[in-house]
Amino acid sequence: MDGILPLWKERGMTSHDCVFKLRKILKTKKVGHTGTLDPEVDGVLPICIGKATKVVEFLTDTDKAYEGEITIGVATTTEDSQGETIAKAAVDQALSSDTIDAAMKAMIGESIQVPPMYSAVKVNGKRLYEYARKGLSVERPQRTIQVMRFERISEPVYHAGDQTMSWRFRVTCGKGTYVRTLAVDLGAALGYPAYMSSLTRTMSGSFTKEDCLTLQQVAEAMANGEIDGHLKPIESVFATYQQIALDDELWDKVKNGAVLPKEGPFKEMDAPFLFTYQHRVVAMYEPHPTKPGSIKPKKMFLS
Repeated sequence: MDGILPLWKERGMTSHDCVFKLRKILKTKKVGHTGTLDPEVDGVLPICIGKATKVVEFLTDTDKAYEGEITIGVATTTEDSQGETIAKAAVDQALSSDTIDAAMKAMIGESIQVPPMYSAVKVNGKRLYEYARKGLSVERPQRTIQVMRFERISEPVYHAGDQTMSWRFRVTCGKGTYVRTLAVDLGAALGYPAYMSSLTRTMSGSFTKEDCLTLQQVAEAMANGEIDGHLKPIESVFATYQQIALDDELWDKVKNGAVLPKEGPFKEMDAPFLFTYQHRVVAMYEPHPTKPGSIKPKKMFLS
């Protein structure tokens, strides 16, 4: 069994929980997820099965889209609804939609983000959340993120009782972006503590909610012998990559991972590209870093 299974992860489960259950349902150990979703976040989680586990890193690197809710006036330890309150500042007067929209628009593009303490980012061999759970604080590495879309999708709601304000949003972003930190940074831009009060991933790479099955649906498809019809081919991950079909002579070299001269059909290739053989993706090659005029394997998919 080989392919990519677009799974709809339900709330209350970790990504590893999903992998554990799928190994039992699918009766195979070769199962891997493509980027952690926090337990309280639901949504699209592509799962790689069999030989498709070789493309996990490429799915992890793809753009993601989310819909969620931001609340200003309160901050939490985890930057989401699961943490303890650490700051409050009453929103005395409802902010205008124009003010909110302008602040969100200003965050579109490339920027520097500091990941939250409650995250899986490693510092000195330990996850940040390991330090956070012990009450320790360490210097967190900055990272460059890309936000392609960040917009309000509901009318802002003012909660007079606790003097907070919330609204729903949609965001499309590149790899490594912490959406809950976007919520905190947006609150800071508006002059208030903030947290992400809800989140759903609606897209991961080329996969959307419409492609997904729940764990229960996967179990039913497996029991009915229909699971293969729900698996996406490995090639679907590489829709945006340039591809070159190999003849038998070149295939004999590529299948052994040969370094090749940068000539002929791949003379102009300056970014990673794919070789296919008999309509299957077999290797990803890239310009050689130390041998100008040559290309080398970046990843082999089929031997």
